[in-house]
Amino acid sequence: MKILLTGATGYIAQRLLPVLLQEGHQVVCCVRDKNRFNIHQFPSANLSVVEADFLDQKSLKNIPDDIDLAYYLIHSMSSQNGKFEEMEAICAGNFKFRLEETKAQQVIYLSGIDNDEELSKHLSSRKNVESILSDASFALTTLKAGIIVGSGSASFEIIRDLVEKLPVMIAPQWLKTRCQPIAIRNVVEFLKGVILRKETYNQSFDIGGPDILNYKEMLLHFARIRGLKRRIMVVPVMTPRISSYWLYFVTSTSYALAQNLVDSMKIEVICTPNDLAATLGIKLIGYDDAIRLAFDKIEQNQVLSSWKDAQTSDLLHKGLTKYMEVPVNGCYVEVRRLPIENEEQVLKNVWKIGGKQGWYYGNWLWEIRGFLDQLAGGVGMRRGRKSESEISAGESLDFWRVLIASKSEKRLLLYAEMKLPGEAWLEFKIEKGELVQTATFRPLGLLGRVYWYSVFPFHGLIFGGMIKNIARTNS
Repeated sequence: MKILLTGATGYIAQRLLPVLLQEGHQVVCCVRDKNRFNIHQFPSANLSVVEADFLDQKSLKNIPDDIDLAYYLIHSMSSQNGKFEEMEAICAGNFKFRLEETKAQQVIYLSGIDNDEELSKHLSSRKNVESILSDASFALTTLKAGIIVGSGSASFEIIRDLVEKLPVMIAPQWLKTRCQPIAIRNVVEFLKGVILRKETYNQSFDIGGPDILNYKEMLLHFARIRGLKRRIMVVPVMTPRISSYWLYFVTSTSYALAQNLVDSMKIEVICTPNDLAATLGIKLIGYDDAIRLAFDKIEQNQVLSSWKDAQTSDLLHKGLTKYMEVPVNGCYVEVRRLPIENEEQVLKNVWKIGGKQGWYYGNWLWEIRGFLDQLAGGVGMRRGRKSESEISAGESLDFWRVLIASKSEKRLLLYAEMKLPGEAWLEFKIEKGELVQTATFRPLGLLGRVYWYSVFPFHGLIFGGMIKNIARTNS
């Protein structure tokens, strides 16, 4: 069967894709920028990739006509411009128009539970998308989930940040809101299970795990499983704005996403009972077991996808390609070289940079820079990295975006997503027995030039120490 997978660089799609390939399906991944998709992570003759931007109807001509089924896994809740409802409606309309020109029999849409009378903007937008897709020539199957728990999921990582960073929490009233969390493993089973099941055509189903908990209970369960003692005091004085800032500064979410999450967390997301799990033979996983499974993947360094890779400036919308050619004219460039003996070990050191490993020198200075960036509304250092030893183009790496990660070329190129009066690149390359470290900054106006000279004294300390420690092979 030929399947179109939209949102192919997203958290859910990256979990679903290997399952579809293992089942023998021919999968066409639809992405805005091919450079963000690591096709080598999924070696299969049945996998192909096409570029399409669902905000640009003309680009959808790249979608083949002979697909049998499509997954609609697109949303814009992390959008920085605050118009995600409008963007989601346009994307859905363009998708429907193009899919009706193909041979697709069914579209499977993952939405949110919307049983409450008063819905958040996020859930209202998801419901509107369902309405747009339901009025089409193809059959629509809608699966509605609430909190999704899995290694790298937004909900899991936010809960983890709160529990592991705060021994005592003074929290807003929405921690009393009930929800029905579901394990990512079950979500994938539902998405796979409804393929061409005619009894699911033009139907919607709420999917959730066996446990109904409020957010406070979820935090305390998480703490108990991790062997941590935590106290949570719920107070009525936190406004939505204060709650959003609370999430933004304590967790790795952006402020835009924090606002939308707070808006949604005031709404109960409890499933309307149905027999879909029984029909498909799916054994639902409890919340506690879902947490344990997530940490099993983390400890084995097998996190396939992370929501943090979508936390960015406008870089992903503009595409990575335009940033991959590092400019020369009008730039400040600082190049450092060191001879090395063991190229293989040094390359491993380069590939481990950031995250828990840190930046090999002056980590506290990097943390301060990240905090200042966060105060300015930037991504800060909170995103970390998905894997401790592997990295691919398109992934986030602290406050950098990976543009090129080629072991065959022995080259790693990063682009800064911190708030800057200009643009910055950091490159590591091994050539002719040397480690070459290049920092490039293209200033924006006078402020950019002032910024460069103000931080230049620190470069000798930080960048000099960094290349020396990366080049070491005895540690």
